[in-house]
Amino acid sequence: MAVPENPRRAIADNALQTLTIPGAFALGAAQLADARVMRVLVKSAMVSLVLLALVFWSGFAAFDAGIEWMAGTENAWIAGLGNLLAVIAAVLCAWLAWRIVAMAVLNFYADNVVSLVEAKHYPAFSARDVPLAEEIAMALRGAMRALFVNALALPVALALAITGVGTAVLFITVNAFLLGRELQDMVWARFDRKGAAMNGTIAPLTASTRFLLGLGVVGLLAIPVANLLAPFLGAAAATHLVHRAAARRAGKPADGHDVP
Repeated sequence: MAVPENPRRAIADNALQTLTIPGAFALGAAQLADARVMRVLVKSAMVSLVLLALVFWSGFAAFDAGIEWMAGTENAWIAGLGNLLAVIAAVLCAWLAWRIVAMAVLNFYADNVVSLVEAKHYPAFSARDVPLAEEIAMALRGAMRALFVNALALPVALALAITGVGTAVLFITVNAFLLGRELQDMVWARFDRKGAAMNGTIAPLTASTRFLLGLGVVGLLAIPVANLLAPFLGAAAATHLVHRAAARRAGKPADGHDVP
């Protein structure tokens, strides 16, 4: 049996090949101690919260006006109930919109987030410069795709409401696929895909990997406080998964990895 010249390198290469989804998220979480990461995280979270507040205010104003138009405000009890219903509806809208808002904002900071992960773990990688117009286009495509697909799923979700869990399962499944695709594309955009080793423009992650990646982020988005970290952790995990998958495709298992 052949003995590797550098056992540590062989172990690192094997770990690179067999990275799990939880392992990718763990590597992302390990970088939260980096001050540069925290600065990007705080900026993106603050922008997301401001936009979410605007969504809440707009939703409340729209629902309040609609309820007032239908029920009137002559009766104080009805007016108060209308305000309460408007608040509940606005909170629901804000909760549903958080995933779209947070990921759209992250797209604008994607270059910063992904580059920090690459600088630490893949220093040999030479990223393609992604123009601002392309970043904006990716953010808009992701947001519109999420709105369109969720709107298509809404009638089915309403029909599944009688099952008790069907609606939640449907939206979790749909958004897991959407998020996995969005996170993969965010990282893949930085690759120079002209070379034959990159196999044209075909992204390297399988559908199952994208789904599990998105499912992890969907789970984090449902947890208070953790939902503020979810976009970064998802982007960091996607960076590791895409780099490793691309390296395997190119036949370079540890290309750019920071193991001596």
